[in-house]
Amino acid sequence: MRIVTSLLTMIPATPVLAEAYERPIPQVQSATAEFWYALACLALVLAMIAVQRLVASR
Repeated sequence: MRIVTSLLTMIPATPVLAEAYERPIPQVQSATAEFWYALACLALVLAMIAVQRLVASR
């Protein structure tokens, strides 16, 4: 029974079933996406400054 179980667990792990690796192709970033990314970065920096001031005042 152990042999049958081990064979059944090794069969799906054979490299024959594996697909070839395909490198992801980077997509072009639009100007709108860059604008929202810059806005999010500024919001993050402002939030970090607010937290620093809140912690420093305690």
